[in-house]
Amino acid sequence: MPLRDVSWEEFSGLSLDGKARALNSKGRLFHVLYAQQFGRKELDDLGALATQIRFLAKSDDGARFLLGLLPHRRAMLYFTQPSTRTFLSFCAACEVLGMSLGEVRDTSTSSEFKGESQEDSVRTFSSYFDLIVMRSKIGGLAERMAWTLSNSERPVPIINAGSGRDQHPTQALLDIYTLQRSFERRGGIDGKRIVFVGDLARGRTVRSLSCLLANYRGVRMVFVAPDQLQIGRDILEQLEARGVSYELSADFAAAIPDADAIYMTRIQDEWDKEQGESARIDTSSYCFTEADLARLGKEAVLMHPMPRRNEMAAGVDRDPRAVYWRQMRNGMWIRSALIAVQFGIAEVIRNRASETGVKVP
Repeated sequence: MPLRDVSWEEFSGLSLDGKARALNSKGRLFHVLYAQQFGRKELDDLGALATQIRFLAKSDDGARFLLGLLPHRRAMLYFTQPSTRTFLSFCAACEVLGMSLGEVRDTSTSSEFKGESQEDSVRTFSSYFDLIVMRSKIGGLAERMAWTLSNSERPVPIINAGSGRDQHPTQALLDIYTLQRSFERRGGIDGKRIVFVGDLARGRTVRSLSCLLANYRGVRMVFVAPDQLQIGRDILEQLEARGVSYELSADFAAAIPDADAIYMTRIQDEWDKEQGESARIDTSSYCFTEADLARLGKEAVLMHPMPRRNEMAAGVDRDPRAVYWRQMRNGMWIRSALIAVQFGIAEVIRNRASETGVKVP
């Protein structure tokens, strides 16, 4: 059932899986709003494409080839919630493929300051741009705008770059790509033990990544947090429905030795209902220090979506198991791959990579 054929009331009332099916109904990604839109094959194909783009970009000829793919397309980055990494990552991803860019990062400089609705703003952007990347503190806004544009005279794809506390699907994609690369020589992600630590109740990166990890066989997830910040029941129900093994814990120290990957998160106090609410929670035992490196497996990896505070000691950065700086760079490649799929140029890239001898593990 294509998005254009359903009313807003019908679409908004669907489960996440139902919404994903509606978005993917034509067999090709158009809007990218939820982690549920990606199955195992899509993740494997996107990771392979990201690697091909990464290798092509290393040579002058390859970089020029990539730049010539979408010079006739324009992208609008509509980031009304503060962001550095995601914003710049999307800028770089679009530039890799030759797209020109526009941006709105402060609504006080737009007509919203005059009272224009966000819906009207996005409809305006769709008149000038061929892709809209949205980041907002308002939950469900990207979803609403995707439906609106799909039912307009000029449908333009939307990428959800973070919507309220709902999801952050492209962060989850770069996390999966990082895990794919990290475990290339260890049989891939299947069967690995992934430990999530910190503010899991409000961290949208964890919500999206746990959903994507459910596509892998035998993955075990451990959610480590104080009770007030533990993962939500809605996520656990999704994992249970897919037969995924998980456990809840408040003991971070005990989870370190058996972890294949540890995914640290900061306290998301920007979502506090009362000022200082998060500060009243004791999170001192949910930090990874240099001393913890001795108990971490030799082939394990440390991840963090950034920004960080004191939950990941800066001294850990020098350890080769700390992959969060690579994780950020991976965001540029996987987002380039995603945009390539949306605009139907993935096969062109694959063919060029094959001709130049790029091999994907």
